Amino acid sequence: MKYVIEHFGKAFKWHLIEYEHISKIVGKENLMFTNVKEKKEALSAFGEARKESIADLNLPDICVLDPASDRILAPEDCKHFKYLVFGGILGDYPPRKRTKELLTSRMKNAETRNLGKEQMPTDNAVYAAKLIAEGKRFEDIKFIDTIEIDVQKGLSVQLPFRYVEVKGKPLISEKLVEFLKKRKTI
Repeated sequence: MKYVIEHFGKAFKWHLIEYEHISKIVGKENLMFTNVKEKKEALSAFGEARKESIADLNLPDICVLDPASDRILAPEDCKHFKYLVFGGILGDYPPRKRTKELLTSRMKNAETRNLGKEQMPTDNAVYAAKLIAEGKRFEDIKFIDTIEIDVQKGLSVQLPFRYVEVKGKPLISEKLVEFLKKRKTI
């Protein structure tokens, strides 16, 4: 299975941290970044980086993970797909259905599935999809909704997204936690 991140917008430091985490989750050889307008060399360290949009590559057997889809990704679906596509557009809360607007609507030959209706960071969406591709059913995956990170004494940041629970804790890159703690503005 190839995991494809269609990147939208500018590549910020937290994107690179999250993309590195995704690379560790699925392996560099199984990861492709598309629609990369900048920092292509940096992303190449984590997977294949392409300037073209996935919508322009005309690849076969594609599934776009779109929260607006009416079907949840299932293990049997993954037997028919070669590419699982994720829109790297986390940030709006509440979500504005930008995956559908910016990606799904442009890919007439792709099928769509969702990973539930709650918005997940891209690394968590990829991890959940990987678990499903390996045979786990969506309803058997445990999640934690909204997490709080202590960034300094008496100050924390709340992340209002859904995280996969791994050994009782939310799946989040330690590098991202450190980045949040060191940021000058919150």
